[in-house]
Amino acid sequence: MKIVRNIIVLWAIVMLQPGGLQAATVVDRAGRRIDVGMPFCRIISLYGAHTENLFALGLGEEIIGVGRNENYPPEALTKPVFSYHDDAEKFMAAKPDLVLVRPLVDRVYLEFVKKLEQAGIAVVSLQPVGVADMVEYWRDLGRLTGREDAAEQMVRRFQQAVAAVTARVAKIPPERRKRVYFEAIHEKMKTFSKSATAIFVLETAGGINVASDADQMRQTNIAAYGKERILARAGEIDVFLAQQGPMNPVSIETIQAEPGFSVIKAVRDNQIYLIDEMIVSRPGLRLIEGILRIEGILYPENAVSTAPVPDPSG
Repeated sequence: MKIVRNIIVLWAIVMLQPGGLQAATVVDRAGRRIDVGMPFCRIISLYGAHTENLFALGLGEEIIGVGRNENYPPEALTKPVFSYHDDAEKFMAAKPDLVLVRPLVDRVYLEFVKKLEQAGIAVVSLQPVGVADMVEYWRDLGRLTGREDAAEQMVRRFQQAVAAVTARVAKIPPERRKRVYFEAIHEKMKTFSKSATAIFVLETAGGINVASDADQMRQTNIAAYGKERILARAGEIDVFLAQQGPMNPVSIETIQAEPGFSVIKAVRDNQIYLIDEMIVSRPGLRLIEGILRIEGILYPENAVSTAPVPDPSG
C-alpha cells in the first residue's frame, strides 16, 4: 500500500509541474489563448457553422443554445435560441461555460462580449478562411470539447472524399473540362475569391473558374467582378453556376432576364444551375455533398450519390 501511495503522490507532483498536465490549447481569431484543462460541456453557438460542426462531433447534448434562424441539422430547431442582440443576462441565466461566436461579434459587440467574460464565461471567436483553415477549425472545435478523435474522423472523411473525386476528374481530358462562372451575389455581380471554399468545391469537382482573376474584397471569400468582365468572357462560360440562399436569393429566371446575359454561352445553352449556398460555402462536412452535386452537373457520366453526409461520430 505504501508503494501505491508513493506512486499516486509522485503522479500528482508530476501533474502539477509546469507542462505536466497536457491541456489542449486553442488560439482564436481575436488572439485569445484558451488552455482547455477540462472540455467545455455547456455550449451556446451563435454561428450556424459552429452549430453544424458541433453536432457532427456528437455534441448534441452539450449544445444548450443556438443562434437565430438555424435549421441544420434538424435537432438544432429543438434548442433554445440566443442572439448577441439579447441582454448578456439571458446568457448568464443559462449558465454556459462556452459561447462560440465569429469575429464580427467580437469587433462590433464589444460590450456584450465583455459582460460574458466578466461573468466567467469563455468566449471563443472562430471562422475559417479557406479549406486548409477549415481543417484546423474542426480540430480546434475538437480540442475545446474533448472530441479530438471525432474531429480527426471528420478530417479523414473529407480528405478521402476529395481524393475519390480528384481521381475521377483526373481521367477527364483538359479540353473536356467545363469552364464555369460561379456567382456569389447576383445583385452586385460578385463572384468568389480564388481562395474561397466555394472555388475549392468547384475546382475539386473538375470545373475551371473563368473568374480566377476576380478582385478579393478585403479579407472575405467574396470578390468583385462586374457585368462588363462577365460579358467579356461570355463565349467561354460553359456553365453558369450560382449559389442560392440568404446571401443570394436568386432564380434561374432572374439570371436569364439579366440585361446583356443573353450573349453568355451558358445562358443560350440553358446551362444555368443553382446550388444551396450551405453546401458550397459553409465550412462543414456537407461540402462533400456540394462537390458531388457540382461534379454531377458538370460531368453527368461521373455522377455518384449525393445523399446527406452522415455524422462521423455515428
